[in-house]
Amino acid sequence: MYEHDVIVVGAGGAGLRAAIAANEAGADTAIVSKLHPVRSHTGAAEGGINAALREGDDWELHAYDTMKGSDYLGDAPAVETLAQDAPEETINLEHWGMPFSREDDGRVSQRPFGGLSFPRTTYAGAETGHHLLHVMYEQVVKRGIQVYDEWYVMNLATSDEPDPNDRECHGVVAYDVQSGQIEGFKANQGVVLATGGPGQAFDHTTNAVSCTGDGHAMAYRAGAPLEDMEFIQFHPTSLPSTGVLISEGVRGEGGILYNAEGERFMFEYGYAKNDGELASRDVVARAELTEVGEGRGVNDEYVHLDMRHLGEERILDRLENILHLAEDFEGVDGLVEPMPVKPGQHYAMGGIDVDENGQTCIDGLYAAGECACVSVHGGNRLGGNALPELIVFGKRAGRHAAGEDLGEPEIETGYGDDVEDETDADLPVQPGAAGVGSSGDVAADGGVATGVGSLERAVERERERVDRLMDKDSGVQHAEIRSKLQNAMTDYVNVFRTEDGVKKALSIIRECREEYQDVYVDDPSRTFNTDLQQTYETRNLIDVAETIALGALVRNEFRGAHWRQENQIRDDENWLKHTLISWDGGDPSIFYRPVILEGEDKTYEPKERSY
Repeated sequence: MYEHDVIVVGAGGAGLRAAIAANEAGADTAIVSKLHPVRSHTGAAEGGINAALREGDDWELHAYDTMKGSDYLGDAPAVETLAQDAPEETINLEHWGMPFSREDDGRVSQRPFGGLSFPRTTYAGAETGHHLLHVMYEQVVKRGIQVYDEWYVMNLATSDEPDPNDRECHGVVAYDVQSGQIEGFKANQGVVLATGGPGQAFDHTTNAVSCTGDGHAMAYRAGAPLEDMEFIQFHPTSLPSTGVLISEGVRGEGGILYNAEGERFMFEYGYAKNDGELASRDVVARAELTEVGEGRGVNDEYVHLDMRHLGEERILDRLENILHLAEDFEGVDGLVEPMPVKPGQHYAMGGIDVDENGQTCIDGLYAAGECACVSVHGGNRLGGNALPELIVFGKRAGRHAAGEDLGEPEIETGYGDDVEDETDADLPVQPGAAGVGSSGDVAADGGVATGVGSLERAVERERERVDRLMDKDSGVQHAEIRSKLQNAMTDYVNVFRTEDGVKKALSIIRECREEYQDVYVDDPSRTFNTDLQQTYETRNLIDVAETIALGALVRNEFRGAHWRQENQIRDDENWLKHTLISWDGGDPSIFYRPVILEGEDKTYEPKERSY
């Protein structure tokens, strides 16, 4: 058994920042990650960091743009915290050595991004996330923070009280990929989940193969609700063959979208008469798919993104890696021809229900980054707001987990006094446990275990589960189930959604649950067994995909990234609220919490969202 004050699960941007903050607060801190830190998916972030740094800009403008971009589903305390803290955190990165692109006068460069009223996106070429990871990993090494890399966290160790609000998190159980050992990690003060997004729930995604919703699923099964999971962002510019991301920075620098007729459709067909290509991502993604659906797509699949007019010097200075991506994956030279692009699953606005300090309803359990929902992005995230979220809320989660007093949070978590009654939605199948959630879940065997006892029981459960998976010599392999799940989500819970389609997805997810009961691990080895790890990850994807589909079914309105054919208007009277889904011991329930629109000095009144 390993023991530390604060254990951070995941070593991307949020995890590294949380670990540094906890260490600065005096806590013995360790990172447990299934990847080496600089291989984390944050490294794929290309665009930049939104921060109000220049004269003419201020945090209030940033907050307003973020709230408008969220389609008024962001919580004002979170939105304003992001906007207020982003400048200081961005400057702090520069002091740590972040190689930001600069203007001739020496100032860091900022460029326009979709949905912004001011060019406030600070960047490092088109490799901002890559540099961010390396700069923060240097700080982790400098401080001597222990990193257990290539340790896959299998489950949380929590107490077993019937009410999740009464539970405590005591640590995690992890699998050493190199040796095959399964060990416990005791957290004396707190566990911070920073495990990234659930992109592998979809077939066409910009996310890495490591983005399997592990933190979402573990927290969900432990009793922390998942919030607003229906809001999935589909990035307008991914490469058709692979899903590889083409940065919004291309459009920020002046890149133009054309359909097969050579028309600049964002303007010519009125999708965004003012901002065109720099409308928010949900608007552009729907426009592209509408063009394809109405027969104006290139090869009936994608549109063209053209940056040739920017000139070779500017492209090589600010967007060089985009040239390499287009050439390597599509065989296209962006200097002389347009690049093919289409929407791809990119980001989850929803996640683990947390307050502005990163704390869940379970004492000692925190979450930050894409796996968390604070909620700063609401129904749609603005480009350039993901990286400041990592550093702002990663820092807050680390500090609070280490025992710092950050004040009383304004955002509620869990099932409290401010929530509405559960939904009476007409579900096509019974969601929840079907053998998938019974092993290793909280309250599986009754009683209340705390501290070391809770962790020891959790370790033993996972060892037994691995033995069962490894002892079977036939059944269904996880890859078959995962492929079925991904195809269903891509077919039925994509940019355009219908009630019948989402219900079909839920039925297929139920089939995946049933089939998973017969899953087995074909690789008999106990070392570097990626088959075993991916079998665990597929289980997590089933849970997370189901919450996405459940949220998409019950929210019968059109808001942000969530489009419903049956009701294509934003319904503020009935749906100005968050969707929360609780595992409830394997029998999921759905409830709602009102959005907080009252900020520090103003109330954000919902307005028509046009670009």
